[in-house]
Amino acid sequence: MKLKKSFLILLLGAIVVACSTNPFTGKQTLALVPNSQILPMAFQQYSQFLSENKVVSNTADARMVTNVGQKIAAASKRYLDANGYAGYLSDYKWEYHLVDSKEVNAWCMPGGKIVVYTGILPITKDEAGLAAVMGHEVAHALANHGQQRMSADQLQQLGAVGVGVATANSKNAQIFNAAYGLGSNLGVMLPFSRSHETEADHIGLILMAIAGYDPSVAAELWQRMQAQEQGAPPEFLSTHPSSTTRIQNLRAWAPEARAEAKKFGVTNFIR
Repeated sequence: MKLKKSFLILLLGAIVVACSTNPFTGKQTLALVPNSQILPMAFQQYSQFLSENKVVSNTADARMVTNVGQKIAAASKRYLDANGYAGYLSDYKWEYHLVDSKEVNAWCMPGGKIVVYTGILPITKDEAGLAAVMGHEVAHALANHGQQRMSADQLQQLGAVGVGVATANSKNAQIFNAAYGLGSNLGVMLPFSRSHETEADHIGLILMAIAGYDPSVAAELWQRMQAQEQGAPPEFLSTHPSSTTRIQNLRAWAPEARAEAKKFGVTNFIR
């Protein structure tokens, strides 16, 4: 009994102490793994990835990726500085690379390390469509979603240990452990991931608008993404919201993004 109580106290203490603030929502978020540990690891992994893949350079598409990335980075700084987070990006070392791959994807590591795959360019179609994708990916990094995910994974593992301790002497221990695994995934981890995707959609829309790109393009991009889908799982079984949900949200948020951009003097948008 004392062991169980001590475990719970330790778990609650870790959650209370290890928190940071999301600069876009003002909410407290999990931060069991500090950025001082995450960023060096991300930078090393990024360099390794580039050395093992075909980086496209000195082409119109590669220059577009760099140009859009720089605009999104500048928009991020403008927003953060204006909202009381000057210096938030001091540890960022922005890089933007186009990588030759048929995969329809793009990502941004913590610290501003961005990769866009050539396979997504036929869907983004143009600079504004690419800005929608890169704004979304940069938003994940700025909101520390990677840090939160790593922290949540650790808590899930700690929870599994707790269930194991609590049911060690039970005949149904295996059932309890299986139920915890299924329940924590469907009830916590997947919704957690979907909430990150929705948050990144919202933040990314604001960033692309401040960068001078028409936010209405984002919904159009996801219509094209939806047309590429084959056998997508139900939303509650997915790490991402459905394309239908995303399109509806992006359309609803576009006026807000334009209004936010107007605060920075941006009223004309690239389509």
